[in-house]
Amino acid sequence: MPNLANFDYVDRLNRSIDYVTQNLDKPLNLEAVAAAACFSPYHFHRIFRELMGETLGSFIKRVRLERSVYLLSHRKRSSLTAIAHACGFSSSSDFARAFRTHYGVAPSRFDVDQFRQGRSDAMRATLATLDAPHRLVSAPAENTLNTFAVNLRDVPERHVAYIRVHRPYEGDHVPQAAARLVTWADARGFADGQWLGYQWDDPEIVALDQCRYDIGIEVPPATRAEGEVSTTVFPACMVAEIEIKGGIDLELRALQWLYREWLPNSGYAPAHQPMFEAFNGRPFAHGLEHFELRAQLVITDESTPV
Repeated sequence: MPNLANFDYVDRLNRSIDYVTQNLDKPLNLEAVAAAACFSPYHFHRIFRELMGETLGSFIKRVRLERSVYLLSHRKRSSLTAIAHACGFSSSSDFARAFRTHYGVAPSRFDVDQFRQGRSDAMRATLATLDAPHRLVSAPAENTLNTFAVNLRDVPERHVAYIRVHRPYEGDHVPQAAARLVTWADARGFADGQWLGYQWDDPEIVALDQCRYDIGIEVPPATRAEGEVSTTVFPACMVAEIEIKGGIDLELRALQWLYREWLPNSGYAPAHQPMFEAFNGRPFAHGLEHFELRAQLVITDESTPV
């Protein structure tokens, strides 16, 4: 997304994206999304296309299809009809047509594991040529010998002030955004609260240049958006939490184990919230080589409808 001086537009665009992401199972028309951003439909259509590089309709369809691949990966017992409705398609046939157009094969014949592995390999190759100090500098080879302690706990509703980072895998975009948000939070007495990093986009499904990462801080409910800082609310949830103290390779092994080993045998499924990094202290307090945080996978009972 272009760097804009008009931070009000950035915040309103963030609100529209959050609205879409959190309501994929509902009808999403131009009027409703524009209203979430407090724009007229005419102006919002033009602004969204200019800033995001795609129309609102294309964005909604792409995110719905990417969400469907995530569900195919982690909700293997769910029917295609259930996944179609959870992603906002009016019918399984409508879903199948859109899926085949986008991915070249019907969802019933889609090899999600092979697709993810191919994207993972491509991601490692791409990141090897980029300066990406924060995340996935070099994804480790699969290692199922590691096991990690998982703590299940309930998390109350979270009010979060955040800065959204586009193309988070390139350069030092994330640490720079974190530094700006620390300055903002320090001036308001929030900086010693709970810091969070999260992204809705799975880089084994979504192209790296379309991934978005938010660096955030929990704030009082009355906190208002200001400048480049937006606000959002995450509902109360249950998380499967792993304590991480080490390098990015340790975090990645923990996440691989959590998704590929623990989750399929747990009786739980991922809920429609992102994976959170809950930092112990301020973000990047130990630099870019060592992390102390809790990886939080938001879960729901496997029997809960998608």
